[in-house]
Amino acid sequence: MASLKDTATQIRRDIVRMVHGVQSGHPGGSLGCTDYFTALFFRVMKHQPQPFNMDGAGEDLFFLSNGHISPVYYSTLARSGYFPVAELATFRQLNTRLQGHPTTHEHLPGIRIASGSLGQGLSVAVGAAFAKKLNNDPHLVFSLHGDGELQEGQIWEAVMSAAHHKVDNLIATIDWNGQQIDGPTSKVMNLGDLAEKFAAFGWEVLHLEHGNDVDAAVQALENAKMKAGQGKPIVILMKTAMGKGVDFMEGSHEWHGIAPSDAQLEAALAQLPETLGDY
Repeated sequence: MASLKDTATQIRRDIVRMVHGVQSGHPGGSLGCTDYFTALFFRVMKHQPQPFNMDGAGEDLFFLSNGHISPVYYSTLARSGYFPVAELATFRQLNTRLQGHPTTHEHLPGIRIASGSLGQGLSVAVGAAFAKKLNNDPHLVFSLHGDGELQEGQIWEAVMSAAHHKVDNLIATIDWNGQQIDGPTSKVMNLGDLAEKFAAFGWEVLHLEHGNDVDAAVQALENAKMKAGQGKPIVILMKTAMGKGVDFMEGSHEWHGIAPSDAQLEAALAQLPETLGDY
């Protein structure tokens, strides 16, 4: 079995190849969240790739709210067995199941909601977690959100609803990289003290200071699981670097949604050795 670090390296390699292949997509956030996805899907979450069960009864669920980071999601799903790895080569092509933002009408295994319209994913996650409680399903619901996405008002309606209904089987994670498409979040619309905000809304707040350390991500998620069932929804504030793993992309909002050139791809791949086999 491949190590988590080798898996994360291959997923990063998939990301830059996918986005380069069609000269379209979002590499920055995808690279920054790779360690989280690797920790969640390959170590923490109890899920069943095959056969894929759309309603998710009897397993943990994951919802990606910031759907523009679909490259990391697709690579993770393929590498964990939801669909053939070779299908990654069709990313964003005509008639592909791997749309730029995840959608459901293509019936791609692993995708339970269309996402990419920012601000909506937490509402879905709250509803799914509440449904599990009503159905006496002991499994958990995980979700991921961008920090810029927290500028959407619907997020805070969902935050309030989750606390009111004591949806304590929900573990939401915020990718707190401080960057969004137009620049630093501190300049576009400052988020303030997120820990105090979530705590004031009645959430259990955990911190992951090194979100680009896959072992630290595993530990944070396992700690969050231990907090489940205690009356409060849980949020992990995860510090990451946009573009992590490729030195010329790291920490820059400019790589939110542009593709590398041929020369940039070669330079990126030189930093990301093939570990599990390319598609």
